[in-house]
Amino acid sequence: MASQRQEHILAVVRAHGAARVADLVVSLDVSDMTVRRDIAELARAGLVRRVHGGAVAPDAGGRPTDEPGFEAKRTWAQDEKRAIARAALATVEPGQSIALSAGTTTHLLAELVAATPALRPLTVVTNAVGAADVLHRATPGDDRLEVILTGGVRTPSDALVGPVADATLARLRVDRAYLGVHGVDADGLTTPNLAEAATNRALIAAAAATTVLADHTKWGVTGLARIARLDEVDVLLSDEGLPADARRAVGDATRLQLAPTTTPATTTPGERP
Repeated sequence: MASQRQEHILAVVRAHGAARVADLVVSLDVSDMTVRRDIAELARAGLVRRVHGGAVAPDAGGRPTDEPGFEAKRTWAQDEKRAIARAALATVEPGQSIALSAGTTTHLLAELVAATPALRPLTVVTNAVGAADVLHRATPGDDRLEVILTGGVRTPSDALVGPVADATLARLRVDRAYLGVHGVDADGLTTPNLAEAATNRALIAAAAATTVLADHTKWGVTGLARIARLDEVDVLLSDEGLPADARRAVGDATRLQLAPTTTPATTTPGERP
């Protein structure tokens, strides 16, 4: 029945922050059009928000000036964010200096870096209080993992931003920056926070290369302040839920990498995934 299907869709969105049409077709054993009609009904009721290829929580994105808190955002698209973080970890090498912006996906990357001794020595620059804390607590007294916190004014998304953060980043150079964003579309990367946009631009300028970590639910979401154009970053790392039109738009501007959402084979403790 339609009500049962819609309850299932709601349960998926509430658990993961998003639901893909392709996955719902399989789990519900119905047609693509049936799933889309159910999503449309839920959207009209204000229970979900329709996006390319599926649905997300109604408060995902919102107005260009809305800035959801860290705890709210970390419940959205959890499987996709974990997959993206795993794929990003595979590009980190021992001896590098990297930068992590604030964000829920970059926080997951920080957790993976902290749990991977094979990456030592490593220097991590970050404007995220939570990421710095995760890295510091993982290796107390271990000087092979150096953590540099930029300082600055704290935002609702737990980013340190503003002139202090910008000045710190202007004096540093790192091998690669991993950047989380509020929204992304063909025009580029955005955030609701003007100061955070400026600090993220400083982070990009400090890096020899930049990888943007953005799950598919970020596509089409627009914040008030532009961070950068797509062609100003080196890689957009997303997941397999990214719709075809988005893939074409990104591929025309920069390198696109899609992380598989299937769980990788179990690794030996201490081994890189």
